[in-house]
Amino acid sequence: MIQIVPSILSADFARLAEDVARMEQAGATMLHVDVMDGHFVPNLTLGPPVVKSLRKVTDLALDVHLMITDPDKFAPLFIEAGANQVAVHYEAATHLDRTLRLIQSLGALAGVVLNPATPVTVLEDVLYLADYVLIMSVNPGFEGQKFIPNALNKIRRLDQIRREQHLNFAIEIDGGVSASNTAEIVRAGCDWLVAGSAVFHSADPGATVKHMQHLAELATAVSV
Repeated sequence: MIQIVPSILSADFARLAEDVARMEQAGATMLHVDVMDGHFVPNLTLGPPVVKSLRKVTDLALDVHLMITDPDKFAPLFIEAGANQVAVHYEAATHLDRTLRLIQSLGALAGVVLNPATPVTVLEDVLYLADYVLIMSVNPGFEGQKFIPNALNKIRRLDQIRREQHLNFAIEIDGGVSASNTAEIVRAGCDWLVAGSAVFHSADPGATVKHMQHLAELATAVSV
């Protein structure tokens, strides 16, 4: 199922519970949580206490994206706090196979993330294990960046591999996603579209999620 996944990094943290409630009312089933350590990426965001607080106010799946240098240390802490799924960067995971298995052993879905300059080919020996692959369509670290079109080629390649090898991992995209490129992203083969600024910086975030979801559903009905 194609899903629009609101990213709370762009929400109003003074009214986070209210923003989450709006996403629920709009039909979202998942929330994206960007975790940055100020080292792997230049920005610094949030930690397990925020995830724990989110878990208290919503039953939506919490999709935690770790942009950090030590995912093995922190992934268990976020899962304990309430994360349903955790994605780690290929570029940061020294022992990726072990890290993905660790996340799964703790009861969460395990994802792997690729930066814009990292090719899909590096995942050849781990795609059978990953629950999902997150393609960065901006360089990670800051919200509001411009979409990098080559991300679509990477999604197409992943979707091709998935079909050829009969694998079940989901494909997710993060960065510069908006109503203007939703259909194109979906037609490339993407399942989960993370949207931050496009949703929470709009006049009506709930309506924006519904509109993007509608566009995504229309795109799946168009053969290419």
